[in-house]
Amino acid sequence: MSQQLLDVLHVLDATPAPRGAERTAAHRLRAWCAHRWPHVEWQVLEHGPAGGSLIAAHGASAGPLLYSHLDTSLDDGGPQSQLVTGNAAPIAPLGADGDVVAGFGLGVARGPAAAALVAFAEAGAGRLLLAGSGTHRRSGGTTGLEAYADTHPLPRSAIVAKCGPPTLLWHEPGALYLTVRVTGRSGAAMMPESAMPPGGVLASAGVVLDELARWRTAYLAADPRAGQTGRACGIGAISGGWPDKPDLLPAQLRIDLYVVTGDLVEPKVLADELADRLRARCGRSVLRDCAVEVEAEPVAAAAATPADAPVVTAAQAAWLDEFGTQPPPITGWTGSTDGVVLRARGVDTVRLGPQAKPAADDPWRDALSVGQLTAYARVYRRLLTELPA
Repeated sequence: MSQQLLDVLHVLDATPAPRGAERTAAHRLRAWCAHRWPHVEWQVLEHGPAGGSLIAAHGASAGPLLYSHLDTSLDDGGPQSQLVTGNAAPIAPLGADGDVVAGFGLGVARGPAAAALVAFAEAGAGRLLLAGSGTHRRSGGTTGLEAYADTHPLPRSAIVAKCGPPTLLWHEPGALYLTVRVTGRSGAAMMPESAMPPGGVLASAGVVLDELARWRTAYLAADPRAGQTGRACGIGAISGGWPDKPDLLPAQLRIDLYVVTGDLVEPKVLADELADRLRARCGRSVLRDCAVEVEAEPVAAAAATPADAPVVTAAQAAWLDEFGTQPPPITGWTGSTDGVVLRARGVDTVRLGPQAKPAADDPWRDALSVGQLTAYARVYRRLLTELPA
């Protein structure tokens, strides 16, 4: 199984699969799987302009769904990646050294996706979905999971194969995006008084950022820590103006935040509360005459599977047999996946997978233990064979 995992990882590493552009990678993986496991009917489900998912099933009533995704959070060294990494150097290919395998996108989510694929092929039972567009992206169009659910009947239970904490999750947080816009009047850098406020709105971004930090502290402090999940919040992007012509002072400052909602939060209410707070703070500063708007874009709501659901108890038993202990308790988990989407469609879902860390020689590659990855693959295989159709 370990060698098969490495073989799959090399196939995945050979073709870029950024979100929404996984189709070529999906077809190449399908062809490789059809050669390796010809007794399985491997298919590519296409969606959107260039999206694609790998799907397969052992029979018409195949049992639970084993889910992971093909896309990576970033492309491997392209312009969008450089905005995040600040690094234009090419990323080295996949490499293995003893028990450690290192490569681009192993954590999200090529490592657990490979484990899921091998587990499914060996199980002889269940269904597999390695979905395109599985990572969060605002205004990202139809996801691979949505395309699958719209065209295939969903089972009663699902296993999400993704990296995460060293335990079993049956409760995951939701998430939303917040967009803050502070709008004044444009001007010219050579005449700073022509802008409103004088010097331009960007020069006073610190006022907004300081208040956002205070709001974030209050938001996290109000976390009820319900079940296994928690809250989180971070500023992911700040923008304003025209980089090619910085002699113009822009009228608008835009700040984008990612917010994790461990409990059930109403996005619009949260946005309205933040807008009121920012307006009050700006009103006591040079931004007093600026318009302040906050817009919420929901991603998914927090959702839980009952702790006594068959998929949870079966996963706990498989974990105990594989690792020798019960899954450790966890609170405050802030990673949201498509598990919340499956639960919203009535599918009892658990999530478990290996723990990735930055590679020693390149922080933009992930490192995983092959032994640990193989252990999780054995758990996935067992759940596919033991859970009812």
